[in-house]
Amino acid sequence: MQSTGVVLHTDKYQINMMYAHWINGTHNKKVVFEAYFRKLPFGNGYAVSAGLARIVAYIQNLRFEESDLAYLSEQEENYDPGFLEELKQLRFTGSLYSVKEGTLVFPNEPLIRVEGRMMEAQLVETALLNYMNYQTLIATKASRIKNVAGSDILMEFGTRRAQEADAALWGTRAAYLAGFDATSNMLAGKMFDIPTKGTHAHSWVQSFDSEEEAFDRFAQALPGQVTLLVDTYDTLNSGVPHAIELGKRLEAEGKRLSAVRLDSGDLAYLSIKTREMLDKAGLPYVKIVASNDLDEHTIMNLKVQGARVDSWGVGTQLITAADQPTLGGVYKLVAREGSDGEYLPTIKISGNPEKVTNPGIKDMYRLIDPETNKAIADYLCFPHEELVPKGESLHLFNPSHPYLNKQLKKYKSEALLVPVFLDGELVYNLPSLEEIRLYHREQLDLFWPEYLRMLNPEHYRLYMSDEVWETKNRLMKEYMSK
Repeated sequence: MQSTGVVLHTDKYQINMMYAHWINGTHNKKVVFEAYFRKLPFGNGYAVSAGLARIVAYIQNLRFEESDLAYLSEQEENYDPGFLEELKQLRFTGSLYSVKEGTLVFPNEPLIRVEGRMMEAQLVETALLNYMNYQTLIATKASRIKNVAGSDILMEFGTRRAQEADAALWGTRAAYLAGFDATSNMLAGKMFDIPTKGTHAHSWVQSFDSEEEAFDRFAQALPGQVTLLVDTYDTLNSGVPHAIELGKRLEAEGKRLSAVRLDSGDLAYLSIKTREMLDKAGLPYVKIVASNDLDEHTIMNLKVQGARVDSWGVGTQLITAADQPTLGGVYKLVAREGSDGEYLPTIKISGNPEKVTNPGIKDMYRLIDPETNKAIADYLCFPHEELVPKGESLHLFNPSHPYLNKQLKKYKSEALLVPVFLDGELVYNLPSLEEIRLYHREQLDLFWPEYLRMLNPEHYRLYMSDEVWETKNRLMKEYMSK
């Protein structure tokens, strides 16, 4: 198979719309799109923005190669050769604004804003949503697991169950930025400088005449990294006793058994009994690792049951986001160039109220209580609006629940959409993965625990300016009366 660049990582209707714009001479018209999601993943709480680093790389490499153009020339649409020549010259010359990776985000908030020629803004939709949707979903799942696990060590073990290699790699990165400590994926470790961890499989134990021999051979090979999987035959009557025997021998040699791993059975009961046996044998430093289809729900339940687990290996449920396998983010046109060169706000109206878009180019701010340094709400307004009228309070309008409107007197604000590309030039210094991890922890500290809890979290509010709301109402009336 002939390899190509990333530009054809798109849907065909994007190419067809680009072609129709080219035929009609509207392909250079300026437009603005916003990417966002309508519903929180996993039912409630918050989401964690991720995927920007890959989006930046995609934009930087956005060009049609000869093989791409040859492939397009073979399509049933029979594109005009002049259009293919236009594509040959195409580069991203627009602007892109985004929330930072690791930011806590909520429904109907613009996570990414793309401003530019119709040709470019239309083309990037599919890939941009693909990267944003998946990585945000996994980062959110990982953050939820981290909130439940607390200070326990979290290891990402999902590569073999991920939906192909890309999902394994970028899902691992998303999990790490949201609080996981290590991965079993060696390529992800190399690419993103993530710590790697691994033990051994049941097949290692099965490949020797006895469990004792298997444990001994493993310790001889890796004397400084001895974690033993103890449930191949009988956890409490075989695996743990043999691990203790080896642990005592290692002590006599001036070494230490690092941990034992439980991968089946009643993890709460087995971990409690294993802890008792290790402590009684004088091995209180030996840690207990648990795995086996874990997620935030099972970890929380195990903790309630008193499980004595120090480290959790989380795989399938994390890397596939098994309880919600998609974020559902969308990419909607919010403004287009008018005849006078100025942007006109646009709206999409739907029979489903939640699908009606918020028109116009909007900035987004996080409003923060200056006394507690805790987030109050997020706020949408047009760029020309003065966020802080001098000597006046800020009117917070909630269109979904008008009775929740209020006047905010004391606050500080943080702009959430930062420039990444301006006129085709990258202007954003991408932070390291460690810096993103730190930023995400700071984001969590910005919110009261009531917004972060697993069960029945408090609903965090998104408000909009009066002008945004009035513009939305005006456009709805205009289009529905036609």
